[in-house]
Amino acid sequence: MRVRSWRVAGHAAMAAAALLLAAPVGAAAEGTGGAPGSESAVWAPQELRFLYQGFTSTYSCDGLEAKVRKVLLELGARKDLTVRQFGCSSPFGVPDPFPAVTIKMNVLKPAGASGTAADAASVPAHWQSVEVRLDRDPVWQAGDCELLEQIKQRILPLFTTRNVRYRSNCVPFQLTPGGAQLTAEVLVPDQKDAKPVASH
Repeated sequence: MRVRSWRVAGHAAMAAAALLLAAPVGAAAEGTGGAPGSESAVWAPQELRFLYQGFTSTYSCDGLEAKVRKVLLELGARKDLTVRQFGCSSPFGVPDPFPAVTIKMNVLKPAGASGTAADAASVPAHWQSVEVRLDRDPVWQAGDCELLEQIKQRILPLFTTRNVRYRSNCVPFQLTPGGAQLTAEVLVPDQKDAKPVASH
């Protein structure tokens, strides 16, 4: 009985020692310098020429510019982005047959991801859920279904996203209230006033 008790005590001591050795490793893995659940990210430049083509709604170039800018900011683009109309033939406020805008912005990418500068300064970031619904925001209207679909196809891939969900009941030439919904988790900085990092 005495030998067995020694063995039990020995196993307990070894287990306690293993826990003590493992504790600093776990603490170091969690300590990233940011808030709990944060991860290291860097600002990466993105550019796009976005041409809207649809059947149900028409837009002036300045109207398209305003809607695209709003979506970009909601998806986590840095505030120093530029969205400018180009190739427009109609006066200000008048629907254009082919409204288009150029987009230049910086978005967060995981540190070390392809397409990011090796010497770019990292910022603590976290995942945040973003929802764009045509029936909840006065900027969006029932006829914006096709626009939201094209944003999902061409603009959303410029961002780092996960758990993307898209629902659409849009019918060409018909106004469908609440006909589209886009939800995604995007990388955003832990601090809203994170200082811009010079892009390379």
